[in-house]
Amino acid sequence: MSTITKDMRITVTGGAGFLGRHVIARLREQGFHNIFVPHAEDYNLVESEQVKRMYCDAAPDIVIHLAAVVGGIGANRENPGKFFYENLMMGVQLIEEGRLRGIRKLVCVGTICAYPKFSPVPFREDDLWNGYPEETNAPYGIAKKALLVQLQAYRQQYSFNGIYLLPVNLYGPHDNFDPQSSHVIPALIKKFFDAQQAGKDEVEIWGTGRATREFLYVEDCAEGIVLAAERYSGSEPVNLGAGFEISIEELAHKIAVFSGFKGRLIWDTTKPDGQPRRMLDTQRAQQFFGFKARTSFDEGLKKTIEWYRTAVDKK
Repeated sequence: MSTITKDMRITVTGGAGFLGRHVIARLREQGFHNIFVPHAEDYNLVESEQVKRMYCDAAPDIVIHLAAVVGGIGANRENPGKFFYENLMMGVQLIEEGRLRGIRKLVCVGTICAYPKFSPVPFREDDLWNGYPEETNAPYGIAKKALLVQLQAYRQQYSFNGIYLLPVNLYGPHDNFDPQSSHVIPALIKKFFDAQQAGKDEVEIWGTGRATREFLYVEDCAEGIVLAAERYSGSEPVNLGAGFEISIEELAHKIAVFSGFKGRLIWDTTKPDGQPRRMLDTQRAQQFFGFKARTSFDEGLKKTIEWYRTAVDKK
């Protein structure tokens, strides 16, 4: 049963970003057209007065909070204070102002970085508090996890309808390919393309290659978020994932093949692997709002690589 109607006003923070553009496309496909995107240059959502101004301008019934200050392992190591403060302040103020204004629902998108470093695999939502996150992304993960506590407290005290989703690592067209802040899939794609253009026969990759990750195609994630917005109004956090894991070594070889790179892979073992393993239990999403990822990993990778190839050719 839907908890929102097609005529409601929906604000999507981070709507101009990688995940946001796909969420907006999915909302429009589902018949939602009254959508407001607060762009970063117009609203600094870390600042209380600008959060209030955004709410005044948008007058939302629903807020989908996707905005985040985030990056890969390197960016996390260089910006722990910034990532903690800005992610915490954005979320805390959006939730509080939403409560004060009596909005109908807030969908908060958290992060798999909130899970403990040595969570049993697959990660189950009930294990979220059973340990400290992996050190390189702990400030970001804890800031985002604090928003779950806020939403649950506000539901208990104020009957505020806020839900919390935990997507696994995303990838797909329009991803961030900046080597200073990108995650592993776009970083590897760019490395292989750059090596081919420069005529190099080897590519250096961080870590040992033994760490594992799970990846969710961004269009599937967008579908899951919109389904949750429509159908889920519970207090429990819910994973969004594809339910598989792959080692970074296998991932790198797969991307090399799909990219056409035929050189050697060199592993820089002085660099960190990050969390040893990542894979989500995805049963709760299917049970609570009927979400199951549809895009196979190979299909999603090929689409992402082809999008990047086209984008590079246009430059």
